[in-house]
Amino acid sequence: MDSTEEPAGCPARGTCPVFLAMSAGTVRYTPLGLCPALEGNLREEPWGTDSPPQPDQGLPPSLAAVPVSWKSTGPCQGHRESPGALVETSAGEEAQGQEGPAATQLDVLRLRSSSMEIREKGSEFLKEELHRAQKELKLKDEECERLSKVREQLEQELEELTASLFEEAHKMVREANMKQAASEKQLKEARGKVDTILFAEFQTWRESPTLDKTCPFLERVYREDVGPCLDFTMQELSGLVRAAVEDNTLTIEPVASQTLPAVKVAEVDCSSTNMCALSGLTRTCRHRIRLGDSKSHYYISPSSRARITAVCNFFTYIRYIQQGLVRQDAEPMFWEIMRLRKEMSLAKLGFFPQEA
Repeated sequence: MDSTEEPAGCPARGTCPVFLAMSAGTVRYTPLGLCPALEGNLREEPWGTDSPPQPDQGLPPSLAAVPVSWKSTGPCQGHRESPGALVETSAGEEAQGQEGPAATQLDVLRLRSSSMEIREKGSEFLKEELHRAQKELKLKDEECERLSKVREQLEQELEELTASLFEEAHKMVREANMKQAASEKQLKEARGKVDTILFAEFQTWRESPTLDKTCPFLERVYREDVGPCLDFTMQELSGLVRAAVEDNTLTIEPVASQTLPAVKVAEVDCSSTNMCALSGLTRTCRHRIRLGDSKSHYYISPSSRARITAVCNFFTYIRYIQQGLVRQDAEPMFWEIMRLRKEMSLAKLGFFPQEA
């Protein structure tokens, strides 16, 4: 094949490497990099008009000198590659084209392997998370079950306590009703047994309370209870004690450790803690009395103290009635007075609490 002339403006001959490809009826240069002077000349060149006729379409025509275009693959290196180098380049690209599918397949396999590995790790992580969540859920279920049992137990205990309280309350109400009914019955029975004259005297006195012992009601109490209860062996001191009780000027106090000066009444030494100043009997005296503003003290026995105290309680109650401090009906007042009269009678007979 005759060489063709290089176009004007191209670098020195043999300095622009090209890839030469031959096909039937066409000589084509595939440039790897365009030279500025050859830019735009890349195309298939047809045979010239002076080319010999092709006797057979199935055979390739003989090569003749045809003009070819050059394409630079880069800066000219001052030499031109031989056709053998071009063929080697074509074979290398062909081999590279054959290795392309294998490399792609290898990449696909690598991606599939990585995807499977990620999937397995993700599956293991999800299984661990699921196992941990199931474990936590089981613990929470056990805690909920325990709390539920505690709540049921507390509710049961509360119900039992409520039932017990209601039962106790009903029992107390029932007992109170029974006691009230019994008291009302006893009151009705007592009303039938009460001396109507005594109750009438009390009602008359209650309409206009007074401490005058000449009124029928108080005159009876003085005669039957107060007088006998304060009637001691030592008459002189007994009169003084009665007057002090009526005037509310008598004082009873425990015996002090210091011994006071002796006070004689009717030749009896009343300063001794071993002799009662009212009865004249040898008794252990734990209390002493003082009359009004007098500085003298009289030691008394427990029996004498109980008798004086019973009379003082009666006078205290009738004073409250006189002052309007007792706000009750006539019957409760009357029965309280009867109770106080009973205490005076028992004290007169020698019955008194041991702590007296």
